Amino acid sequence: MGRREQHGKFCRFCQDKVVKIDYKDEKRMMRFITEHGKIIPRRVTGTCARHQRQLAVAVKRARQIALLPYVGRHHRHG
Repeated sequence: MGRREQHGKFCRFCQDKVVKIDYKDEKRMMRFITEHGKIIPRRVTGTCARHQRQLAVAVKRARQIALLPYVGRHHRHG
């Protein structure tokens, strides 16, 4: 009664047997950031802790070399 089943949340990186997340793979990383440019948390995406940490580092590296935006397209100040 008190147990809940896991419902469809799985780590895509573990499923694809990805050892290291490549910061140059911008298409894959775009799935894990919001339209505002924020990294989506693992409780939403289902990514495991190890790959979420690698993903965060990869997104930050991609932002630094301008592959990914720091802020989304439709972000306004104010």
